[in-house]
Amino acid sequence: MKVRFCDQNKGKGKVLRRLREEHPDMDAKVKKCLGICGPCAEQPVALVGGKKVKAKDGDDLYRRVAAALAEENNAAGAEKKGKKKLAT
Repeated sequence: MKVRFCDQNKGKGKVLRRLREEHPDMDAKVKKCLGICGPCAEQPVALVGGKKVKAKDGDDLYRRVAAALAEENNAAGAEKKGKKKLAT
């Protein structure tokens, strides 16, 4: 899943480092601009799978992004199980 942070967003470095450590298979990058002007200057924000995730602080942003990644992984796992059942 793609996770994108705006270069102007404060606290992104700490969140990004922690996500990369705990989710090494994640595709995370810092972009010059995400094109969602406003929120990134006011509060921590990221694009997760193309959806805007806002938070009150860096720790909250980490929790929200990690939850979105876990949700995506669970959905992908369920989809794989369904395909295996159909194949048998």
